[in-house]
Amino acid sequence: MTLDRISLETFRNHAATSLEGTGRFNLLVGENGAGKTNILEALSLLAPGRGLRRAALADMAGQDGAGGFGIGASLVPADASGPAAEPVRLGTFTQAAQPGRRHVRIDGSASSAVALGEWLSVGWLTPAMDRLFADSAGARRRYMDRLAVAIDPGHAAHAARFSAALRERNRLLSAERAPEAAWLDGIEAQLARHGALLTEGRARLVAGLTEALAEAPAEPFARPALSHRAGGPLGEKDLLTALHEERAKARRAGRTLTGPHRDELDVVFAAKNVAAAQCSTGEQKAMLIAMTLAHGRLAQQGRASILLLDEVAAHLDPLRRGALFERLAEGSAQIWMTGTEMAAFEAILPQASVWRIAEGRAIPV
Repeated sequence: MTLDRISLETFRNHAATSLEGTGRFNLLVGENGAGKTNILEALSLLAPGRGLRRAALADMAGQDGAGGFGIGASLVPADASGPAAEPVRLGTFTQAAQPGRRHVRIDGSASSAVALGEWLSVGWLTPAMDRLFADSAGARRRYMDRLAVAIDPGHAAHAARFSAALRERNRLLSAERAPEAAWLDGIEAQLARHGALLTEGRARLVAGLTEALAEAPAEPFARPALSHRAGGPLGEKDLLTALHEERAKARRAGRTLTGPHRDELDVVFAAKNVAAAQCSTGEQKAMLIAMTLAHGRLAQQGRASILLLDEVAAHLDPLRRGALFERLAEGSAQIWMTGTEMAAFEAILPQASVWRIAEGRAIPV
């Protein structure tokens, strides 16, 4: 199934935008600032998480609206000649009275963001991600979690519950008065339970990416070697023991010193055995594309899948651009791409649905 009958209401600079007649490849073409990436961001909110910009919900509402926004799309059969399947309407919105609270509807019924992930897997590659390898370890942890959620929606719940328990333990540790041991026991039990599952999900993701990368061509996109480095003991029991034993030291530091909040994703350019952060900009971009394509293969198993590629073609030479289009065509995901000119997409124009985006409007081409 693929997304179609997409609607945006007072979202960013889109007052009322609709896109119908989508295909496997979908191109959004227009000048910088026209609203192309805003459409991709809207689509990214049809999955668990904070979207491709990680922006606050209140910042997404259009300035000319009442203070909220709405996004809707239908999952429809990709092949009209295939088995009959009823379209499923997915929607998410905020209201002016509570601009920071996100609502979700699935076929008109109230649901949760995690439930969206049971219907649709969403992945993306944006120019902001070019800094991933040189960014903080926290940015790479968020990257791992986003990719893991696209494969296993339940991963989002473990990440959220671990983060909540971590904040509470750190609050207790940094308080002037020593916390009661029984209260710490309860918080640490939550940390260990969800932390172990969080680490397990990240490790499973990296193992799956490694396998998918090994099966992919080594060229023209540089093949990275990935490893997940745990920030604490593996397994709920061992993590719980470590948290208990570090209490005095953590109390002096005012924060939790062991656990998945200290995990790291190590990336190495395999052909040169050089850390990704030390590679050229072109090599880093090539590795990111290779990882995105590998993750796309994993995410396509069992659910509808879409891949959002923001300004990716403009930064590739013709050889790599052609290779990217070929690799994308081999998969089953629905592809959404943005660009300033259609010339970069000439090879796939015959099989693509195209819209020209201008001043928050989408005009079919």
